[in-house]
Amino acid sequence: MRKVVGIIGTGWVGSSVAMAVLQTGAAEEVWLHDVRTDIAEGEAMDLAHGAAFYPRCAVHAVPLEAMRNADVVVVAAGRGGKPDESRLDLLRDNARLVADIGRLLAGFAGTVVLVSNPVDVLTQVMARASGLPLQRVLGTGTMLDTARLRQALGEELDVSTASIHAQVIGEHGDSELVLWSGAQVGGLLLRQWPGWTSATEDRLACSVRQAAYEVIKRKGATNHAIGLVTARLVECLLDDQRRILTVSRVQEGRCGLHDLALSLPTLVGRDGATLVLEPAMEASEQEALQASAKVLRAALKLLSIT
Repeated sequence: MRKVVGIIGTGWVGSSVAMAVLQTGAAEEVWLHDVRTDIAEGEAMDLAHGAAFYPRCAVHAVPLEAMRNADVVVVAAGRGGKPDESRLDLLRDNARLVADIGRLLAGFAGTVVLVSNPVDVLTQVMARASGLPLQRVLGTGTMLDTARLRQALGEELDVSTASIHAQVIGEHGDSELVLWSGAQVGGLLLRQWPGWTSATEDRLACSVRQAAYEVIKRKGATNHAIGLVTARLVECLLDDQRRILTVSRVQEGRCGLHDLALSLPTLVGRDGATLVLEPAMEASEQEALQASAKVLRAALKLLSIT
C-alpha cells in the first residue's frame, strides 16, 4: 500500500513535521500545501534536495484538493501563539480555518491529525466539519506534554526517559493534569522513589505546563519537539504499531466524558485512535480531569459548539 502523508501548513511547525516524517522512513511520499504557494514549493524543493540523507521518499507541493488522496493528513495550518497568550486565545482564528479544511475532507478515506492549537478544540471542530468517523480524527493532544514530563523526570532522577512511564491527560494547555498516582520508574511507583515529595510533583507539573510559553518567549514558536511527536504519531498510524498514546479525540463515554475532544491513553494504529482506556485515578485526579473538560466546554461554547 502506498503511504502518503499530506501536511497542510508549512510554517515552523509544518516544516518540522515534514523533516521528522522524512527521517522516520514511514512515508513513501510527503505532500505539502500552504496558502503561500511559493513557501510550500520552496520547502518541498529544499527537503527534496536532502534525499541522500533520509530513507527514500518523494516530496512535492500540491493543491489543497489533492490532500483527499493522502493516507494521513496533518493539519498544521493557522497562526501560532504569541508570548503570554493562552492557547485558547487562538480559538476563533484557527477554528474558522480548520472548519474550512474539514469540509473539504468530507468523505476522506484516511486519518486526519490535528497539530494546530488549541488542538483539542480544533480536533472537535474538524470532526464536526468533516463528518469523518471519530476514531479517524485525532490531535497530538498531550503527547508533547507527556514527552516534556518524561524529559523533566529523566533530568530530575538521572534516569533514561525510556525507563519512565508517566502521562499527562486532559487539555493540551493550562488545565492539563499529570497522573502522578500511576507514574512509574522501571516498575517502581514514582511516589516510592527515594526522596520524592509532593513539592517535587508541583514543581515539575508547573514546568511542563509552562514549557511552551518559555520557548515562545525566547524564539517565538515551538516546532521541533512537536514535529518529532507528530512524526511518531504518523508512523504509528501508517505502520499499524498499535501503541498506547495520549492523543486527543472526541470521547464517547470514557471517564464519563461525551462529545468532547481531549487526551486519554488511547490505542493507535492503522484504523486511527480506536480503543480509549480509562486510567486508574485518585479522586483528586478525577476532579482535575473534569475541571479540564469544563475549560474545554467553555471554549467550545464561545464557538457555539455544545
